[in-house]
Amino acid sequence: MRESSLPNFIHLMVFYYSQEPDLTQAGLSTSSIPTRLSGRAASELRPVVIETGYTRHAEGSVLIKAGDTHVLCNASVLEKVPPFLKGKSQGWVTAEYGMLPRSTHTRSDREAARGKQSGRTQEIQRLIGRSLRAVFDLTALGERTVQLDCDVLQADGGTRCASITGAWVAAALAVRGLVEQGVLAQSPLLDQVAAVSVGLVGGQALLDLDYTEDSGCGADMNIVMTGAGHFVEVQGTAEGQTFERKALDELLDLAQDGIRQLLAEQKRALA
Repeated sequence: MRESSLPNFIHLMVFYYSQEPDLTQAGLSTSSIPTRLSGRAASELRPVVIETGYTRHAEGSVLIKAGDTHVLCNASVLEKVPPFLKGKSQGWVTAEYGMLPRSTHTRSDREAARGKQSGRTQEIQRLIGRSLRAVFDLTALGERTVQLDCDVLQADGGTRCASITGAWVAAALAVRGLVEQGVLAQSPLLDQVAAVSVGLVGGQALLDLDYTEDSGCGADMNIVMTGAGHFVEVQGTAEGQTFERKALDELLDLAQDGIRQLLAEQKRALA
């Protein structure tokens, strides 16, 4: 779950975390321990900004900023469905994901120039599509497709989570337009959906990892949840160490609190 390669000096920053004592075992609240290089508390999100109407032509367009991670999310309404859905009176929601060549510290070739998408790209865009379909009534959408395009302009960790959170707002804008134009009688959106990362760094549970934290963590997870508090996806991996059930529960609680805040930001963006 790496976003990019960084110069060697970054590893000195990661070393800082490895020397931190496990303060959570001392009975201290993760919400009150400001041990992060960014100055954030363990349970604090990066500053989130969701700007709507960012591009002119898409039915729904959003620029989402989560700290130094910036993702452009566009939603297009296509009056067609994939071949496997033709004649079934049902719509589809799908996504594509990509990173600009210089969205990271060093330039990466465009995947189009390489001639194929990486496994990471395919995994992430499938995740975005699954997450959005979880909150759509595809029958109410009719035989049309909502195509989401998530392009990472600048990466500092958590690009897939920012893409999901921003893509939902873009999709909501596109659907709002269909209802206002009388194309749809009612919105096919059933709920909100948002995502956030959590991880264990130096034994401490942290919310919304940036790249440096993600690089130095012992375990990290991407959590996708609906507005009703239901899980859509839980992706978790230990890297170099194992973790106990207690730590898993703490990470899930952190993610749930963070997602509540992201859901509120989505509502504000659409107000």
